[in-house]
This record gives sequence, structure tokens and C-alpha cells, in this order.
Amino acid sequence: MISLLLLCLLCGCTGADSNNDLTLELRSDFLSREGCSGVMELTADYGQRVYAYTVEFDGTVKDGMTLVITAPEEVAGITANIREGQTYLEYDGVRLETGPVNEEGLSPLDALPTFLTAMESGYIAETGSEMMGETEVLRICCRDPETDPGQGLETVLWFDKAQKTLLRGEVRSDGFTVIQCEFSAFILKQSNT
Repeated sequence: MISLLLLCLLCGCTGADSNNDLTLELRSDFLSREGCSGVMELTADYGQRVYAYTVEFDGTVKDGMTLVITAPEEVAGITANIREGQTYLEYDGVRLETGPVNEEGLSPLDALPTFLTAMESGYIAETGSEMMGETEVLRICCRDPETDPGQGLETVLWFDKAQKTLLRGEVRSDGFTVIQCEFSAFILKQSNT
């Protein structure tokens, strides 16, 4: 009886083990990606002002990322190009508010690269399952291992557990959500080899 109980304990898969396994699988997928594409609703909260944009993005690890704002209409067509070490905007002289949303200089343009970096190399401080509407999701929180929850910069990502797709991402500064993205599409491009 004791042997059977020990065998069940050793072979059993808990919810935490399942979340950790999925987290490691997702990290591996992000590390091996050649690129990604999709559409997101981005909200940047500057405290006194809140801006919302719809953004289409596409890019590769090798060539960088292009983000095109499709809404609101007043700024539709503004394109941001993110390459290693540089970010620039393009559109007939119109400027998009991309000033920093925190003291570390984080701007809305940094949201997607921040999410990708968190999945590739961020310190995963917490994982857990929760419901987002009717969908069971895996929540992953990345932050500096030396800081307490709600302190400093945190990146929180929600993935559909069944589809393994990114649904939502937030960047929090000292517990306050400064950037939030809802993904209507997110596709990792993997090598065919």
C-alpha cells in the first residue's frame, strides 16, 4: 500500500507541474522562433493621459520588427521600425506620442520587444492558471529576482493553454500597469528545418 502511494506521488502530475512544463515549452518556442506577426490593441497609461492604438506587427529575429498603427484614424499608417539598438517612426512628419511611461524610459514601442525578451530570457517569478472569460489561460510573471512582487518592472503574459497562443501582455511599473496589449492574433514563425 505504501509503495503504491509513493508511486502515485512520484508519477502524479500536479497543476503546478503542468504550468511549469507549459512555461518551459513556450520559452523553447520563443527561443527557436524566426519571427512573429499579429495584431494587438495597445493601451499606454501615462497617469494623466491614456492612449489606445491598434497595431499590426510583423518581423523576424534577423531583420527586426515593423509595427504599423491602423487605429485611431488620425495616426493610422504611422510605422515603427525596431532594429537591434534602434527604433524610429515614419509618417509624413506626424509624430506619435512615444515618450516614456516610467522612470526607466519605457515607451509604448517597447511593449512587444519587452514581451519577447521576457519569454526568451526573463526571470520567471510566477506562473499560474486562471480563467479569462471562457478560456483557461497560463499567466507568467517575469521580474527581477531581487525585487518583491509589485516592485520595479514586471512583465505579465497570458497564454491560451490549449492553443499556446499569446492573448494578453502587461508591463507594470511599481505595481501600476503602464502598458497593456490585447492580442487578436499572435503567430510565432518557426523554422521549417
